[in-house]
Order: sequence, then structure tokens, then C-alpha cells
Amino acid sequence: MNLTRCENPAELGMMAGKKGADFIREAIKKQGYANIILATGTSQFETLKQLLAEKDNDWSKVTVFHLDEYLGLPITHPASFRKYLMERFFNHLPQLKAYFLINGEVNPEAECQRLGELISKHPIDVAFVGIGENGHLAFNDPPADFETEQPYIVVDLDHACRMQQLGEGWFPNLEAVPQQAISMSIRQIMKSKAIICSVPDTRKASAIKNCIEGPITPDHPASILQSHPNYQLFLDQGSSSQLSGH
Repeated sequence: MNLTRCENPAELGMMAGKKGADFIREAIKKQGYANIILATGTSQFETLKQLLAEKDNDWSKVTVFHLDEYLGLPITHPASFRKYLMERFFNHLPQLKAYFLINGEVNPEAECQRLGELISKHPIDVAFVGIGENGHLAFNDPPADFETEQPYIVVDLDHACRMQQLGEGWFPNLEAVPQQAISMSIRQIMKSKAIICSVPDTRKASAIKNCIEGPITPDHPASILQSHPNYQLFLDQGSSSQLSGH
């Protein structure tokens, strides 16, 4: 693990975005293309902003997957991650090579199969991820499934996860937060050659301590990242505030 501590979310996003862009450029130079995974949510605002600012990235050679999407949520809903990526990323770029979004409005098992077949043909060079308040990685809430080889799975969202989505302002009340989602699996995320993990905010401090200083356990899903050979973690003053020696 390579840990970078930043002063604030803006500096965190700048550092994470620059490092991720370096990995993208390296992949394109080496093999002529790059396959990446993008995360969503408030923790990714600044990282995506910096990625867009990297003018020398050849996006026509980049294929994008994303981590998760709610079941039954239309793309027009403010909380839709497809809507998020279209408005905050794709609409600001020249033509991408391709992007494959999760559709939570169709048969979920069939959608998981479709996406699984696609990502198996696109080995991931760099994954941009975050860590949830409950330690989740994508929507793999605790206790997470560390064993499934399926690239995408249908998951139940726990109370803490749904409360986080409510607290971030994506939904008017808890009842409106979906109880299930399609998520990229833990093992699929771990297959990425490099992982850029952006985690700002004091409300993530407890999860960060558990996932960085504690044992690798499904009870703290993102703890699995400790075992990745190229794990780049970016924290700010708030999210790193409970780490030993802070």
C-alpha cells in the first residue's frame, strides 16, 4: 500500500487524479489502450475533476466500466450512478473508445451476465474506488463475499450503507433508498493492475482505521485492498484522523 495524506479533499482529488492519469497513460503507451473502472459518490468529485483536467490523456483509447448501480432506479433519478457519470464525466470528454454502464432497470441476473462477459474481455489497468462509511468496497457491504468469481453480483444494501446515501443527499428519505444493487464483486475489483482509492471526509475515519490497520476480513470489506500489489490510497486530514501516529 502506498498512502498519501493530503490537507483537504481538493488536494486529495488532484493527487489521486494525477496518479490515476499516469497509470492510464502508461497502459496506452505499453499496449495501445487502457481499461479503467470509475467509482461514483461524493468522495469521487475531485478525483474525477482532476482526471478531466488531464489534457494529454487520449480518451479515444480508453474503455470505462463502473462499480455499481441501484436496482430499479431510472437513469433520470438524481441518485443514478449512470446519470452521475454521464453528467460529471462522459459529457465533458471527447469520444471514448467505449463505456459500459450497469442498467439496474432490466433483469439483474441477465445484466450481471452481460457485464461479466464484457469485463472478462477487458482486463482492467486501473480502478478508481472509494471506501464507504461501513467499510464497503463498491456495494459489497459487510460481511462481503470474498470468494465469488462472478464479476458482477446482486447485493443487499445494509442499513449503514443506505443511511450514508441518505446522508449524502441523494434521496429524500430512507424509504426511497433502494434495498438492492448490482455491484462489481470483490475479486473482480482486485484483478485490476492498479487501484486508486480516494477517501476524503472525517465520517470515513473509523472505516479507514479498520480497513488499514485492522486484519483483512469480510467484516471490513475494503481491508482486502491491503493485499493488492499496487494499492494507492489517498486520504485527507479528516479521513486519516484516527490512524495511529496521526
